[in-house]
Amino acid sequence: MPDKKTSRPALSSPGRRAALSSLVTLGATGCLAGVAAHAAETTGTPSTPTTPLPPQAPDHTHDAEPNASHPSPADQPGNALMHPATETPADTLYRPSVHFSPTTGFMNDPNGLVFDGTRYHLYYQYDPFAPYAGHVHWGHATSTDLLHWQDQPIAIPETKAGEAYTGCAVVDEKNTSGLFASGESGIVALYTRASPTEQAQYLAVSKDQGQTFTEYEHNPILDLGSNSFRDPQVIFHKPTRQWVMVVAKSRLHQIAFYASTDLIHWVHLSDFGPSGLFGVDYECPNLLEVPVEGGGTRWVLFVSVNPGAPLGGSTTQYFIGSFDGSRFTPDDTVIGLTDFAKDAYALQVYSNMPKDEAVSIAWFGNWQYCQELPTRTWRGCMTLPRTMTLKRDFAGWLRLAQQPRGVESLWDRTLSFQARRLAAGTSVQTAIPIGSALDLSLSATVDERPAGLPPGDKGRTGRFVITFGNEQGEALTIGFDAFSGQLWLDRGNLRGFSQPFFTGEFSTVLNPDDRHFSIRIILDASTLEIFANGGLSVGTALIYPSAPLTFLRLETSGAGATVDSISLHSLHKTMERETSI
Repeated sequence: MPDKKTSRPALSSPGRRAALSSLVTLGATGCLAGVAAHAAETTGTPSTPTTPLPPQAPDHTHDAEPNASHPSPADQPGNALMHPATETPADTLYRPSVHFSPTTGFMNDPNGLVFDGTRYHLYYQYDPFAPYAGHVHWGHATSTDLLHWQDQPIAIPETKAGEAYTGCAVVDEKNTSGLFASGESGIVALYTRASPTEQAQYLAVSKDQGQTFTEYEHNPILDLGSNSFRDPQVIFHKPTRQWVMVVAKSRLHQIAFYASTDLIHWVHLSDFGPSGLFGVDYECPNLLEVPVEGGGTRWVLFVSVNPGAPLGGSTTQYFIGSFDGSRFTPDDTVIGLTDFAKDAYALQVYSNMPKDEAVSIAWFGNWQYCQELPTRTWRGCMTLPRTMTLKRDFAGWLRLAQQPRGVESLWDRTLSFQARRLAAGTSVQTAIPIGSALDLSLSATVDERPAGLPPGDKGRTGRFVITFGNEQGEALTIGFDAFSGQLWLDRGNLRGFSQPFFTGEFSTVLNPDDRHFSIRIILDASTLEIFANGGLSVGTALIYPSAPLTFLRLETSGAGATVDSISLHSLHKTMERETSI
């Protein structure tokens, strides 16, 4: 793969040439210094990939599609023109009321997340024609609070040049691009045009606050001649007064860094990786300066992987480190995962946020089964917006903490649930409103381990279990094992969807030697979000009961527990969608 190839007119402005020359110098110096340091430290054979092995049985069903690890649905393999979808009761039963979902069609990655000073924009990967991945456009919705969304017309369509893959949107406040009238500003979108043979970075401008976009006449603005080069995210780096792009060299497992003074002409600065999980494709990089609890900030580089997640399919990993305007340097060799379950992918952060607040949204899905879900006219939804910080865990490691943003404003009814003390082996239960989204917050302390237990019983004691169930015998459980300091999620006893990759059970470590835990659970039709341990442990999972869940039960086993605090609220519906309520 060549290092750089562009398809645009030569630079005409001496001032611009001088500015870019300084960027070249900055980039080359940083790169050479890094190469020299690496060469000095490296001995023996480097652990880098050699020529890839050719497949023994090539799959040619995707030859007419852009290169990506997005499988065809099992019931219609390789079919570019999917069968018409017919609405079923599942389309209503599983439609969330506070999580954004498309009216029809297929939605995956969020992209172009930007605040324009008045409205928040949510652009997203969208096939408006069928509930399957393909024919990717940029769908669009807007909000004044990141919770109540208004549908907008398609913002960037598929064209003869290719599908409109993931990208970003920035406010060009000072008209650095020169693409707006003198004294004016606007929104600039940078994204990937993907064809079966090439993926290149394109630019489009909006002069009407993000409603419509016009493609730059000299696209592409960045082209390596590769079919595996995608998903640009751009920030303005204030210390060096330049735009910085992170973009994935997907199959190389590298994140490339570029710089520009005008959003149009880009200079290569450095590459990060290969680093992190093994897998097929690295996608959707995002770079953000995140506040540290207690003071200060660190830079976080998010990189999505598909397939190759430890639990299967797609996931998002993150690296914490420093960024000097040219090169990202991780603090250590530790990588983190944003989720302990399977259904949060392609995390993207908002740009132009007031006070530089770190806020993200992710796609609520997994590429292993997203095109086979039980809904028929629509597929795909987004997580709730999450505020991100960095905080120390029990061992002193700096880790990502995520919390739902502003959900308290949606509280409707306070549901009474008296539960203060549960003896060992007892339970308490309450009815929950059918079809309503719920917000449950709970803090509890499990009693000390009973003395004199036979060795075989020690592993089955001290558990606090939260169950959402129905009279048909289905149960969704979230449990805390106090004496191992671990939390589990079990969706395996729901019968509305079955698929080989649709894993039922997940778990995460909280704090060892601590019998206390706090958790927040947001349940909304087919979506479940769990925030535990101060946001250090987050689980995002799709759930498909065959009938509505009608009760909430708390129970203990092996040891009693004290419920230190509990609150349960139903949530207002936030979008005009046909749901169960």
